[in-house]
Amino acid sequence: MVVAICATCAVPPLLTFGCKVSAVLAAPLALTMGEPAGIGGELTLQAWLRRHSDSIPPFVALDDPQRLSVLAQRLGWAVPLRVVKTPGEAVTCFADALPILPLSLSRPITPGHPDSANATVVAQSIATAVRLTQEGQTAAVVTNPIHKKVMADGGFRWPGHTEYLAHLTGHDGDEVMMLACPALRVVPITVHLALKQAIAQLTPERIITVARITAAALQRDFGLARPRLALAGLNPHAGEDGAMGDEEKTIMAPAVAALRAEGITISDPLPADTLFHAEARAQYDVALCAYHDQALIPLKTLDFHSGVNITLGLPIVRTSPDHGTAFALAGTGTANPNSLIHSLHLADSLARNRSAHG
Repeated sequence: MVVAICATCAVPPLLTFGCKVSAVLAAPLALTMGEPAGIGGELTLQAWLRRHSDSIPPFVALDDPQRLSVLAQRLGWAVPLRVVKTPGEAVTCFADALPILPLSLSRPITPGHPDSANATVVAQSIATAVRLTQEGQTAAVVTNPIHKKVMADGGFRWPGHTEYLAHLTGHDGDEVMMLACPALRVVPITVHLALKQAIAQLTPERIITVARITAAALQRDFGLARPRLALAGLNPHAGEDGAMGDEEKTIMAPAVAALRAEGITISDPLPADTLFHAEARAQYDVALCAYHDQALIPLKTLDFHSGVNITLGLPIVRTSPDHGTAFALAGTGTANPNSLIHSLHLADSLARNRSAHG
């Protein structure tokens, strides 16, 4: 794949999960439980089993040790578990056992059969991971997938992880979702909205806010001194000079002018259908997309199993696999752990870059 080259290390930055990673992290990553009836538990177990072959950075699981023990036995995986009192203990025992900061499910689970009674402990796992990271006891938060409907049925009042993380850190409204794989980074300017609502919320102000947060994160967390942003047009052929819609002229062009005045490198609105082939991707570091599917379809087509969800704009680093709970696979041991493994590596790299950036 052709991607932007880092002048410092002369390798594609996404393949090494960012450059400038000299900072030493003494703290482990915090890995949340996710939906306990989904595939998160077996992904956690698989990540630990691959700790040597894939050079997994140390992490501590905020989970129910009984559920993980039962799951490992069910799958026939030899994963010794170690209940720890502090994240610091996880670093020393990680090579020999999976460290767990213990939580207790409200009700036992059967893989593939969620119970909304457990929504509270799932939220507790996330909140604890954020607190520990804010305190410096863990280096970053990596979240296993949750199921939004199950969480809502259990009284969870946020649309998803991203909004809850922003609330926990006091940065409501500053959160931006980036999806990344080794070949591509994308940021949807509008996210989980019906298409007509997304178009209504595509304002110059929204584009400027998202672009600023994205550019700052690429500098601080990815180690890119002068990030290059590409802006995907909303309409076919980017409106073709107004013949197929004027949002590129009336909404996007003013935002581009304002961002360039601030010193941010950003393209004019570009046709989305020619923005994601290899030669085009070599010209930018991230693509800002008008709506959810415009961003996620190319990324998931290029690399379905390695995509990582990163929340930008927060005072902590957070990554997550770019997939759901996969209830149909839960408990079978066949779920692909690559996205979680990439999430762990990328969280480690971003936390190191942020630490070095100061």
